[in-house]
Amino acid sequence: MRMWGGIWAAGACILVSIVGCDRGATAEAPIHPVDAAEAHTGDAEGGTAKAHPSREVEQEGLLIGEYRLAGHPVVDGDTIRVEGVEGSIRLLSIDTEEKLRGKADRAAAAKDFQKYLKGKRGDAARPRKAGTPMGERATEFAKAFFEGAEVVRLERDDPKEIRGHFGRLLAYVFVKKSGRWTSYNVEAVRAGMSPYFTKYGYSHRFHNQFTHAESEARQAKRGIWNTDAQGYGDYDERKAWWNARADFIRAFEHEANRRADYIQLTHWDAPAELEDKLGQEVTVLSTVDRIQHFKGLVRVLLARQRGSGFPVIFFDEEVFRESGIDRYRREPITVRGTVERYEKGTYRTLQVVVREPAQVLLANLPWPKDANQAAE
Repeated sequence: MRMWGGIWAAGACILVSIVGCDRGATAEAPIHPVDAAEAHTGDAEGGTAKAHPSREVEQEGLLIGEYRLAGHPVVDGDTIRVEGVEGSIRLLSIDTEEKLRGKADRAAAAKDFQKYLKGKRGDAARPRKAGTPMGERATEFAKAFFEGAEVVRLERDDPKEIRGHFGRLLAYVFVKKSGRWTSYNVEAVRAGMSPYFTKYGYSHRFHNQFTHAESEARQAKRGIWNTDAQGYGDYDERKAWWNARADFIRAFEHEANRRADYIQLTHWDAPAELEDKLGQEVTVLSTVDRIQHFKGLVRVLLARQRGSGFPVIFFDEEVFRESGIDRYRREPITVRGTVERYEKGTYRTLQVVVREPAQVLLANLPWPKDANQAAE
């Protein structure tokens, strides 16, 4: 745990990590002693701390720090780069459309956009990502938003959610405009460049702000909500799916707030928590990453960081089929079972064995009719 800049700051971090909030509270006191809510809703005045590469970027806490933007900082509408942080930063609670890539896609989208979209989706049960003109617009919006900014402030939604599945730092990003910290994430939604993205859970800290910003954008028919926009156009379907996932995750988080045997595998300290629970029963939450069939068993790897996963073992194929997991690739599930250690040669891992289908709980997703599997 990092050392906080004062007793007030530590208290704020503890409060937020336990109950969450939508008041813009931060883990550390702002540069000037203003109310924490004001620091991120547009009312904080005063100077900005000198940006510097942080050696604490991987450590738990809501405040990551203040950083100078890298040269050509905008990757796309929901990804940026800053000096002092390795790799790109995936911005939380937004998911802008992809940029058009390659001459073939550009030509196809320009010739018949609806046919282009239909071809990109194919027979997938879920909407897929594809490059669109709206993805181009979102990137240009981001470039304009960050233009002239010397320093940005990065913060987390959850002190323990540090990097995503692909290793990118997860953050909200704030820019000081007219002396006020302004959330790019929220403003991108307000401008109609992105929906409020809930596929990986509702925002703990700014749920109301995102909800109101999206409502405002939809009512004004901005960006992706304009019927003439060349974008996905299927956000009602996407959001029904995302919100079903988010409801499932929120129900788990509610239990985890009061139970020590609930472990979210994407938390940085999940391995240590599992080690502490060796021989005890736990409930773990994550998405299904890979399913591997071997002679005599099925191994389901629940996602952690890229290249690693937590094994859930089925020795009975019938139990695996009855669990319904096969349909839930890349979807969230919970598994309850005793933490065991498996060793063979130099290979060592912790795992859970599923002996009854009831040990597995699946999210109640709005599956398309006759869909046989989850889409990308």
